This record gives sequence, structure tokens and C-alpha cells, in this order.
Amino acid sequence: MGCDGGTIPKRHELVKGPRKVVDKNAELVARWYYCALSQEKLCRPIVACELGRLYNKDAIIEFLLDKSADKTPMEAASHIKSIKNVTELNLADNPAWSGDKESIKGDKYDDIQSARFICPVVGLEMNGRHRFCFLRNCGCVFSERALKEIKSEVCHK
Repeated sequence: MGCDGGTIPKRHELVKGPRKVVDKNAELVARWYYCALSQEKLCRPIVACELGRLYNKDAIIEFLLDKSADKTPMEAASHIKSIKNVTELNLADNPAWSGDKESIKGDKYDDIQSARFICPVVGLEMNGRHRFCFLRNCGCVFSERALKEIKSEVCHK
């Protein structure tokens, strides 16, 4: 039965450690600001797969070209077999974003609340708080709210 006097419990059996807390904000920043394959900052041209993950196009091309036997396929891009599996995105720049325009001396403040791209229809920032969709045939990116409001099958641009 246990604890009937015949056993002496150890400390690790009685005390449970603290739970790991996942920071949701840091997770969203990682998803919307960094390439899912190379973990570098997203830079144009940006492509997306059917799962909605964002990649640098250069990282995808390098991943597809490097077919050496010793390299195991990355889990973030294991479903991508050719360049036809990704769509190049047409993103609208955010006029309020001043990320790369400032001097890079190491003393600048990176505002992760301000997004680099916005929805061209509604003006929502693409920072992870709102859902965004892209059209596979043209690559235009819109917020889900804009697609629900307009309700058309044709690209808005």
C-alpha cells in the first residue's frame, strides 16, 4: 500500500519543484519576428507555408538545396519538400515602425510592441495579438477581421 511504516520517502518524492512558466509575449515575438527555420530576424522576401509559419526565403532555399545524408531534416520545415510548398508574402509596411532606421550602436531600444507590418485594409499591426491570413494565389496578407468584413473571393488589392 505504501507509507505503512516499511518505507521511508525521499525528499524528491515529497517536494515538487516549481512549474515552468511560458511567457506568451515572448512566444508571439519569436513567431512573428524571427524565421522559424534559421531563427534569424525576418527580412524580405518572406515566405509562409500552409501551416502559417514564417520563413526567410533564403533559409528555405538553403534548406532545400542541402540534401546531405548527415544533416537531419529540421522539424520546423520537415513538411516542405519544394519551393512550391511555400508562398511569397506581399506585406504592407507599418509607417509607425522605426526599427532598422535608427542607428545601430547597441544602445537602442527595440520596441517589440510595435509591429513591422500591418493589415493594409483595417490597419491592425501584425504582432501576434490578431489573426492574419494570406491568400495562396497572390500572397497578399490581411487580418482575419478584414477578410470577414469584406467577404469577397477576390484579392482586395
